[in-house]
Amino acid sequence: MAAELLNSLPLATYHMGAKSKFLITKGCKSISVISVQIQSSQIRRHPSESMRFAVPAESQSSTAADAKKISEVKSELYQTIEGINRGIFGIPSTKKAEIANLAKLLESRNPTPEPTENLDKVKGCWKLVYSTVTILGSKRTKLGLRDFVTLGDFLQTIDVEKGKALNIIKFSVRGLKMLSGQLTIVASYRIASKSKVEIKFESSTIEPDQLMNIFRKNYDLLLAIFNPEGWLEITYLDEDLRIGRDDKGNLFILERTQ
Repeated sequence: MAAELLNSLPLATYHMGAKSKFLITKGCKSISVISVQIQSSQIRRHPSESMRFAVPAESQSSTAADAKKISEVKSELYQTIEGINRGIFGIPSTKKAEIANLAKLLESRNPTPEPTENLDKVKGCWKLVYSTVTILGSKRTKLGLRDFVTLGDFLQTIDVEKGKALNIIKFSVRGLKMLSGQLTIVASYRIASKSKVEIKFESSTIEPDQLMNIFRKNYDLLLAIFNPEGWLEITYLDEDLRIGRDDKGNLFILERTQ
C-alpha cells in the first residue's frame, strides 16, 4: 500500500536509517507527512533528486570557519608587528613582506567592502600600529629622533558628522626634565567612492610652545612626513581593525582605541 501511494504522488524524501518520511505535496501545498518502513528498492527516484535536500556539513560552518580564519590572521599580524615601533624607523625587508602578505590576506576577506557607506564603523578613535611611512637617515637626525625626542602614540579621531579627521602625534623630550607634547593635524575629507576618500589638509599646531621651539627649524619637514593630504582607500574594516592605502603607496594599519 505504501509503495503504491509513493508511486502515485510527487514526493520529497528525508532518509532516517531504515525508516523514511515522505512529505506528500500537491502543487505548492503540503497535504500530509507519513512515516513508513520500506526497503530502498521501493522508492521511486528521479535521477536529479539525488542529494537535492542534503546540506553539506561544511556549508553549515563556513561562516564560523571564515571568522575563525580572520581572527587567526589578525592574531598573527599583531604578533608580527609587536616591538617594531610601528615601523616608523624602518624594519627588515623580510618582516615588511610578511606584514604586507598578512594585510593582503585580510583585505581579500574584507567584511566591509563598501566602508564609506558604513561610516558608523569608521568613526571614533583609532591608533596606528603599523605604517610604511618611515623617518630615516638625515630626516631622523634633523628632527632629533635619534637622541632626545621620542615618538609616542599616533592617534586618529574620525568625526563623521563634521567630515573631519583629527590626527595627533605625541612626543616626549628627554632633558633636564621630561617634556611631553603633541602635533595636531586637522583635515577634512569627502567621499570619492564606496571605499575611497579624498583628504584635504586644514591646519596644524604643536603644543606646548617648548616643543614647537625644538621643531621650528624643521617644521616643514615634520609636516611633510605626517601630512595626510591626498586620497585614502579603506581596504579592510571590521569592529576593531582598519587597513588603508594612500595615493603615495603607503600602507596603514590601525586598531580601535578609546
